[in-house]
Amino acid sequence: MRMPARRTLHPWCILIGLFLTGALAGCGAPGKTTARKGIDAAPAFKRIPPTQRPYQINGIWYHPLPTAHGYRKTGIASWYGKDFHGRKTSNGETYNMYGISAAHKTLPMGTHVEVRNIENGRTLRLTINDRGPFVAGRIIDLSYGAARRLDILGPGTAKVEVTAVATAAPRHRPHGQAAEILSSGDLNRGNFAIQVGAFGNRETALKLANALTGKYRSAEVLPSYSPGKRHPLYRVVVGKCTSLETAESYENALRCEGFPDAFTIAQ
Repeated sequence: MRMPARRTLHPWCILIGLFLTGALAGCGAPGKTTARKGIDAAPAFKRIPPTQRPYQINGIWYHPLPTAHGYRKTGIASWYGKDFHGRKTSNGETYNMYGISAAHKTLPMGTHVEVRNIENGRTLRLTINDRGPFVAGRIIDLSYGAARRLDILGPGTAKVEVTAVATAAPRHRPHGQAAEILSSGDLNRGNFAIQVGAFGNRETALKLANALTGKYRSAEVLPSYSPGKRHPLYRVVVGKCTSLETAESYENALRCEGFPDAFTIAQ
């Protein structure tokens, strides 16, 4: 897993923040602040592939999407090169900066995506084999080789559209069985929420959830255990969205409202 880069906020945050008040109420039904009992997914933790488990970077918890079906998003792409060349990627491969690959925060490892440089029309298909970029507003980190193909090396970043086109081929597959080709029909459906923060202290989490409930009507505290940790991390989550695109728009708005660690999660 690559080390995170420095975070920045979008200059248009103030404009987005104007529509946020009450917006999350339309994302889900009014809810009462609660603390769920039990341990989130702890009994089934061993059955989850390591690359699909929640992970933490700089105090922020990221939750990989359960499927790549329907993923399409427009945002900023960046690239990474020699500082990571020869190191292990998040799925255990050796990073080759001259190869064609990319890092993504939440797509399942092995997902085949099509990346289109909106600024020049160039298109490239590649495979996700790493996690990142951990910078606000960036949606994918390309290998040096991929960035060169898309003509992003000079400017360093570019606006792109990322579309999932196929899943990873099964590791133990019958002869001739290929990766699953994804349909483009249901691009955003699912259950999504926005994680606003995560705390080791339950009372601190409840205090924030209560404050958010007063403004956004829906907030809850979810305890989450990690391997080797005796005490849970209390995640504060708002919103009950059925569209990934809608949830991510509220994520951006929450960041602008003073919650830079807000992050969309799949439920």
